[in-house]
Amino acid sequence: MAELETRELEYFVTLADELHFGRAAARLSIAQPALSRTIRRIESRLGVPLFLRSSRHVELTPAGEALQEHGRHALNAVGAAVRRARRAGDTRDRLRLVLKPGGDAGLLSAILARYALRPDAHQVDILFSGPADRADFLRDGRADAGLLYAPFDPLDGLAHETLHTEDRVLVVPSGHRLAQRASVRTAELAKETLPRWKGVPGGDGTGPEVADVVQLFQMIAVGRTVGMLPRSLVVPAPAGLVCVPVADAPHSRLVLAWNERDRRPLVASFVAAALEARPAGGDG
Repeated sequence: MAELETRELEYFVTLADELHFGRAAARLSIAQPALSRTIRRIESRLGVPLFLRSSRHVELTPAGEALQEHGRHALNAVGAAVRRARRAGDTRDRLRLVLKPGGDAGLLSAILARYALRPDAHQVDILFSGPADRADFLRDGRADAGLLYAPFDPLDGLAHETLHTEDRVLVVPSGHRLAQRASVRTAELAKETLPRWKGVPGGDGTGPEVADVVQLFQMIAVGRTVGMLPRSLVVPAPAGLVCVPVADAPHSRLVLAWNERDRRPLVASFVAAALEARPAGGDG
């Protein structure tokens, strides 16, 4: 059975992403001839061509496309296993908490204060991420726990507890046709332009791509889009913007999530502290 070393797989995936030997070699900090030799060795071992090459063009074969997809998953799994092993064996472990900037519904200080009172408390490192990858931080071991928003963040493979439930609001410029309304319904937004979130596939947005709520607010202020967000992410609204409740939008939930296979006392203790700090009725 043909086998590939992790380093060889990394070389292949990098070239598959770049489709350019020079750029791939630069990313890997190796010489281009060394990369070429490695790719030829992989193809010889597997018995199939992975790339079609010409003097000006490199493209993947069907076999290469298959190895790119599964090879990336394999590299991610190896990286996650290494990180978890190191963390499990480190008695000076810190807890890493991932969230979006401002994405704590005002609960983070209370959670950290409650956790600090526990006799087994560790230092907590706060990690900020973009709109699409907080769940991935938990799945691959970059973070131990995370504050996520359901139903926007995918929770498959994660254990979670609801900390706060809230309504959603439409964010529009103060001069917008809906700005003075007491509330709106989702059907009234059919002709509005909604943003596209960077790194988030699908969705109904056709407007400008934004990476965070700061960029979203800027695009709303200049009339390029409107936004619908959990209330805690936008209240109080920035100057020039107005929040209008969306009467029939499903409520959003701020959840504390962690990898469902993670049984470490470090994580269990933090979860317990967060639940103790949860406001009355926050899990409704």
